[in-house]
Amino acid sequence: ELMASLQSRLQALWEEQELVLLEVRECAKWGEELEVMVRDLCKPNEFDRYMMFIGDVEKVVSLLLCLSSHLARVQNAMSRMDGNTEPEEKQSLNERHKLLSRQWEDAKDLKENLDRRERVVSGILAKYLTEQQFQDYQHFVQVKTSLLIEQKDLKEQIKFFEEQLENLEQSMP
Repeated sequence: ELMASLQSRLQALWEEQELVLLEVRECAKWGEELEVMVRDLCKPNEFDRYMMFIGDVEKVVSLLLCLSSHLARVQNAMSRMDGNTEPEEKQSLNERHKLLSRQWEDAKDLKENLDRRERVVSGILAKYLTEQQFQDYQHFVQVKTSLLIEQKDLKEQIKFFEEQLENLEQSMP
C-alpha cells in the first residue's frame, strides 16, 4: 500500500515536471523574442550587458539553489549525529558544513551583484522600451527565476520519493 502511494506520488511529480518543462520552453521562446527586440533597440554594448545579465540570472539562481540543497542535506546529517557517530564522520560533516556555508555566502554576494546589474540593465531598457514592453521584460525575469526554483524543487522531491521507494523495495522480503 505504501509502495503504491509512493509510486502514485512519483507519477504526479513526473507529470508536473513535464508541465514545468513546457513552461520553460515557452519562457525560452519569450526570452528569444525579447532578445531580438532588445538587440534592435539598444546599442551593441547595452545589448551585451542585457545578454550577460540574463545568462547570469540562471547561473546565480541555480548556484544558490544547489548550495542551499547541499547545505540542508549536511545540516540534516549533522542533526542526526549522536554519541555513536564516528569522530571522523563528525569532523567531515563539520568541515563540509563550513565549506558550504562559505560558498553560500559567496553566492549571496554574487546575487547582490546580480541585483545591482539588474538595476543597471533596467535603467538601460527603460530608455528604449514602452511601459508595457518594460513590464513584460520584468515579468520575464521573474518567471524565468520562479521556473528555475520550481524545476529544482520538483527534482529534489522526485529524488526523495525515488529514494524512499528504493529503500522500501530493498527492505521487502
